[in-house]
Amino acid sequence: MAAFTTLTSFFLLLSLLSIANSGSIGINYGRIANNLPTPEEVVQLLKSQGINRVKLYDTDSAVLTALSGSNISVTVALPNEQLSDAASKQSFTDSWVQSNILRYYPKTNIESIAVGNEVFVDPKNTTKFLVPAMKNVYASLVKYGVASSIKVSSPVALSALQNSYPSSAGSFKTDLIEPVIKPMLSFLKQSGSFLAVNIYPFFAYVANTDTISLDYALFRDNKGVTDPNNGLVYKSLFEAQIDAVYAAMKALNFDDVKMEITETGWPSKGDEKETGASADNAAAYNGNLVKRVLTGSGTPLKPDEPLNVYLFALFNENQKPGPVSERNYGLFYPSKEKVYDITLTQEGLEAGPNNGSKSQVVKTPVPSPSSSPTPAPVVGGGVEESKVVNTWCVANEKAGAEQLQAALDYACGEGGADCRPIQPGSTCHNPDTLEAHASYAFNSYYQKKARGTGTCDFKGAAYVVTQHPKYGSCKFPTGY
Repeated sequence: MAAFTTLTSFFLLLSLLSIANSGSIGINYGRIANNLPTPEEVVQLLKSQGINRVKLYDTDSAVLTALSGSNISVTVALPNEQLSDAASKQSFTDSWVQSNILRYYPKTNIESIAVGNEVFVDPKNTTKFLVPAMKNVYASLVKYGVASSIKVSSPVALSALQNSYPSSAGSFKTDLIEPVIKPMLSFLKQSGSFLAVNIYPFFAYVANTDTISLDYALFRDNKGVTDPNNGLVYKSLFEAQIDAVYAAMKALNFDDVKMEITETGWPSKGDEKETGASADNAAAYNGNLVKRVLTGSGTPLKPDEPLNVYLFALFNENQKPGPVSERNYGLFYPSKEKVYDITLTQEGLEAGPNNGSKSQVVKTPVPSPSSSPTPAPVVGGGVEESKVVNTWCVANEKAGAEQLQAALDYACGEGGADCRPIQPGSTCHNPDTLEAHASYAFNSYYQKKARGTGTCDFKGAAYVVTQHPKYGSCKFPTGY
């Protein structure tokens, strides 16, 4: 019995050590869109998903007020446009801190301030203002007695590196080292802060599909890549890129500065040139990343340093410029439905796998075994419980009439959906509404395409449900 107790205690200790070394998952809440939920709804969404860290790109009053008392840790931002003023005089940052930090803190748990974002690639050439602005923001925090609890950093793009392969040869661009990298790292070290880095293996994969395997980019099983200089084996491109930054810092004698990954993600959709942009790959990348962060240790070069990561992004943002992928990094549609189904918490991982499931957006929970086996159907529009777990495609009522009509026209025309049942006098013509007709057409298309990933989207006009849609007496097919 004593031996059994000792062995049990040993494994318990190993489990506790694993948890202690695990990192954290947060999420970026961008708002370059005209169809997003209210901040209050967003806070409830974050809570429902177990997300307790969120990063903003500004200090929006409505958002910070909604986050008050939520126990969600918040990173706010001073935008690039204000760097010049912040660098020129502390009176500006004093006022900014009073208006944008102290007004909400501590009821809103602001834990850090991002001074600028990817400043080195800012076309307005704001790099020279960065470190002075960071120092003035910090001095203002000191002045008001909150510097010990609110960190100051600035997210840096991986393009700040001159070299990233092999990881051990990582180095910063020479023209950045003396003017800004060294002064910034010195400030971060002195203030006890961290280097914030935005890392996207997706970009490296798209540019090098001939040499980088998709499995290596998505944290899937692969033979790994061995660093020829130190023999370390990398099983993911993400970790290799992190260690390239660590090596670049070590080359400048700043290897004791901590690091946080303030952006990383994978798009669920892209244009023709964006190889690998799909819902399945996005689910695999983010799902496997969450598992890696919450159940693993650090990187091969820094195994004892936990990985603290912010996923990009909370929502698909329909007004972001650039290629198709820029508007499709979200884990959620603006309707608050999942783009694909992954868990974001330790508890969720313990309940089941998180290896990047097929895109499946669930509008309402699948009934549990204890649910009534013969629930009353919903009349008009909505869903009714189903005894057999299946999937259907329905219209997103928040997409707007113009978008729904365009998608309906495509589905019934070029898409080849069977739209005869929604014609006047046919079985599914009533209710005679755009949403009902679009839902039937979208589902017909979805089922004809064997419910394949990405076949229930129609540019955000549709999503998948796991319970039978019910519009009047119309029955939606589950296959053809």
